Amino acid sequence: MWRETDYYQAMNNLKFVIIAGYLVLTFLGLLMLTSIAPDRVAQQAALLFFGSILMLYLSTQDIAIFRNFAIPFYLFALILLISTYIFGDYVRGALRWIDLFGLRLQTSELVKPLLIISFAYFLERFPPTTIKGIFINLSTFLLPAFLIFRQPDLGTSLVIFAIWGVMVFMAQLPLWVITLGALGLVGASYFSPLFLKPYQLERLRTFFDPYQDPLGSGYNVIQAIIAIGSGQILGVGLGNGTQSHFRFLPERHTDFMFASLAEELGLIGAGAVVIIFAAILYALVSTILILPTYYPRLVLAGVFGYIAFQFGINTGMNLGIAPVTGVTLPLVSYGGSSVLATALAFGLALSASRSAKPLRVLEIK
Repeated sequence: MWRETDYYQAMNNLKFVIIAGYLVLTFLGLLMLTSIAPDRVAQQAALLFFGSILMLYLSTQDIAIFRNFAIPFYLFALILLISTYIFGDYVRGALRWIDLFGLRLQTSELVKPLLIISFAYFLERFPPTTIKGIFINLSTFLLPAFLIFRQPDLGTSLVIFAIWGVMVFMAQLPLWVITLGALGLVGASYFSPLFLKPYQLERLRTFFDPYQDPLGSGYNVIQAIIAIGSGQILGVGLGNGTQSHFRFLPERHTDFMFASLAEELGLIGAGAVVIIFAAILYALVSTILILPTYYPRLVLAGVFGYIAFQFGINTGMNLGIAPVTGVTLPLVSYGGSSVLATALAFGLALSASRSAKPLRVLEIK
């Protein structure tokens, strides 16, 4: 039985950890940008400030409001993704961005919080405990995931899969379905050369041995490992990172921002990032376990899947223990779309935690 005091304590802990984590992570991100890409600081700072306003505003709203608009949000997410194919621009062979009000936005990032709201609605409305429920929820996941995958954007499509996977697991998907799904993924991996782009296959090969092509496909990973190792305990100091400042490290301010940070701020700075994300994830799990209301729990599970996977895969590829997928480190890496998506997700988490009504124990004396 949930106790009201436990509920309010979990809610307050989550609020403190998310707001404090947001502030510290954004500070570290801006600090690193001033060192390795000072021309991008102003735009990033403006978007981080705007994101904080959105997060705080959403945190004051009842999650039931967003639940009522789950289907329009889902349709809007599909429209955003489809519009990318119509109005988007190719950048490095990928069709992921559209220009809106002078800003280049990545639609696959912006749909993440919209899909969290929508997936939670469909899982609540059609529990995945029947064939019909499984089919409906699988269909609502596959459509946006396919649109993102075809951009092509394997990294973000995997993030969407992580979000949906954690939420559907939270919705008590039957064990036999999980088993069949796992076997299906193993089987699909055998046929991966048929539907993955050549550069994506090359990234997978590089994951197993980056030194087989140190000046080609393995270059990014090798330089990231060198940067992290160079930082040692205290780092080489702001502005003194050779890997980032001499441009040995590609995407030093986006995909490999963690390596840049570890080089200049050392294990202390990198450890602080890891601890903050771990605290956020722990607070999310603690709140999920104490909430008595189903829909808010699903929303929190989606936010957990989003942050856990994106943090894990980004730091993993920087350390050479995960394939390079082009996934950024939330709030630390440069990128306005990622900042807004993360802020919206955190706002939804705070809204979900405060909107769930605790169960009261009736005492008869």
